[in-house]
Amino acid sequence: MVRKSDNTSTFESTRRRKRLDEDEIFSPEEQARFEAMRSEDFDEGPIDDGPPVGDRWSIWDDSEPLQRGPKPWPEWIVTDLGAVDYELGVLKTGKEADVFLIERAVPDTDRAVLMASKRYRSAEHTQFNRAGDYTAGRTARRSRDRRAMEKRTRFGLEQAAGRWAAAEFDALKRLYAVGVAVPYPVQILGTEVIMEFIGTGRTAAPRLAETKPDEVELESLWEQACENLRLMTEQGFAHGDLSPYNTVVHEGRLVVLDLPQIVDIYANPKGGQFLIRDIENLGSWFTAKGLERHDVDELMNELLTIAGMS
Repeated sequence: MVRKSDNTSTFESTRRRKRLDEDEIFSPEEQARFEAMRSEDFDEGPIDDGPPVGDRWSIWDDSEPLQRGPKPWPEWIVTDLGAVDYELGVLKTGKEADVFLIERAVPDTDRAVLMASKRYRSAEHTQFNRAGDYTAGRTARRSRDRRAMEKRTRFGLEQAAGRWAAAEFDALKRLYAVGVAVPYPVQILGTEVIMEFIGTGRTAAPRLAETKPDEVELESLWEQACENLRLMTEQGFAHGDLSPYNTVVHEGRLVVLDLPQIVDIYANPKGGQFLIRDIENLGSWFTAKGLERHDVDELMNELLTIAGMS
């Protein structure tokens, strides 16, 4: 018992001495200053970790490898972790998404690129009412996601918006890889798809419907349209909504846009109808400009043969 009491006494003495030593470290003024600083640290609100310039840090590194465009990456892509994104305005509003012009740049350098950022609305805010026709044949991998989308729960609506974005990004990657004239897909993150901006300066390229080609230009554009449709059909796809309003002309090149509703012509029960409609919609504009109707008929027969539907 005596030994235990001695140990307790020694412990209490040490503890008291330690407190005294601590108190001697700071003067009263220093102690007050320290307490004030510590209080400020805990009372502070959220710290702003945004970039010193721009609207946000570049989201390039937030995407996983499969959520980025096919390699080799074009030289114009900015992958620097210190890059920032500037939002420059709206390029287009649509039924299911809005497209913004953004600039990704590295501050204090000349490294910068303009891109198009397509941001999909949640399914509860979309104005696209015929989605079922396009998505027939597509299935959600997880039964949980499928049930949520069918029941239109909040989670399901978010998943639906993400599936539109993913469908467009995957289509852009596949079609770009086989030579279809589409914007290069830079990256996808959630419901935002960032892709190559087709235009001059900050001005978007004109839609095909807005152009007035001469005879030579018309023939060139038709040949490009045929090749794009041919390559898509060989991959088993129809655009689903092809028209002179979602194709643009940039420096004589016909570029196909807006691919979220891309249709698998074999899995979708209406796949053949979508293919025929794409050809007719685009072909009717060309015939109105002077193309012979038999050129459209020849393309129709060729593509239906490629698809095994003739």
